[in-house]
Amino acid sequence: MEIIKGGVTAAKGFEAASTAAGIKYQDRTDMALIYSQVPCETAGTFTTNVVKAAPVKWDKQIVDSGKKSQAVIVNSGIANACTGAEGFGYCKETAKAAAEHLSVDAEGVLIGSTGVIGKQLPIDRVKAGIGALAGKKKDSLEKGTEAAKAIMTTDTCEKEIAVTIQIGGKTVTIGGMAKGSGMIHPNMCTMLAFITTDAVITKEALQKALSEDVADTYNMISVDGDTSTNDTALVLANGMAENLAVEYGTEDYEEFKRALHVVNEYLAKKIAGDGEGATALFEAKVIGADTKEQAKVLAKAVVCSNLTKTAIAGHDANWGRILCAMGYSGAEFDPEKVDLFFESKAGKIQIIENGVAVDYSEEEATAILSESEVTAIADIKQGSETAAAWGCDLTHGYIDINADYRS
Repeated sequence: MEIIKGGVTAAKGFEAASTAAGIKYQDRTDMALIYSQVPCETAGTFTTNVVKAAPVKWDKQIVDSGKKSQAVIVNSGIANACTGAEGFGYCKETAKAAAEHLSVDAEGVLIGSTGVIGKQLPIDRVKAGIGALAGKKKDSLEKGTEAAKAIMTTDTCEKEIAVTIQIGGKTVTIGGMAKGSGMIHPNMCTMLAFITTDAVITKEALQKALSEDVADTYNMISVDGDTSTNDTALVLANGMAENLAVEYGTEDYEEFKRALHVVNEYLAKKIAGDGEGATALFEAKVIGADTKEQAKVLAKAVVCSNLTKTAIAGHDANWGRILCAMGYSGAEFDPEKVDLFFESKAGKIQIIENGVAVDYSEEEATAILSESEVTAIADIKQGSETAAAWGCDLTHGYIDINADYRS
């Protein structure tokens, strides 16, 4: 497996574009297109929030139906959530406009929206934007990056990655882009992730690979504890690598899934580290667990703890907050067996042993916690299972961004 330059246009046959449609923002691009030269098998996972945005409902219908897709239209600025029948109708109009401009089947046009909840889309601007996107699409890496920038809201940077693997003597590429910064919580979040691949793979294998991997990637991140109305992860496979078809349960499937995991984990960590107002990516790793589920529950509890997140913001080795979060997580463990470490580029330090503080240097701990990526490692000494969760520190910047987000 090799990580290569690029994002959604790295795989064969995929093109992208961006444009400034003026949907909410007046000083930046706010619409993106992903286009495949041939129809694609699709897979998707969606928000667990009972309140689901119109594009989530639209995309889920397409994925569940088995229809193939050639185009994804994404807008930022307005989420098209809590917009009723009118908002869902705008999904139909968006798909119809895409079909007319791109000569694709409207019933397979996938849609993503992110931004303010409760506002109706300015559909005339969306339609005009689709026309502009169709005229700009190309397969260059630069176009993929431009598309990744166009779907940002409060994100501070674009998020994209691509990898290659060998399947049956053929080079298969998987590329992806994502957005997400706030309203981020496990069980999917205000995040949009779009993955493209030129692999030949069955619909069943593609969906299983995504569904299984989401549990260990996007569902293991949290910024603020709020599960969004719009979160969507989609994978499109156009088969242009011409490998033998990847089927569920085979060695090729496992290889594809490993590569997909690299893409998803990278994007998930970029989302967590770019949390609104954040200055650091915070990873909680639980080792020595009896079961994978026990490790995941404990790790999630730590990254979701606001008290722990503020301690990370203050570069304060306040380990009691971590042990406290583990204690209310619902997972059973013996707190008197826990060893805890902090680690970053600045080094690694043990903070507690068997549930009791050791004699450590506060200055050294502060230096380790002052890096842009910080890890807390909890060894609960019960077994051999491990899990990691990702979040960020909690700063005054989060309040500054969200206090007046609508205006």
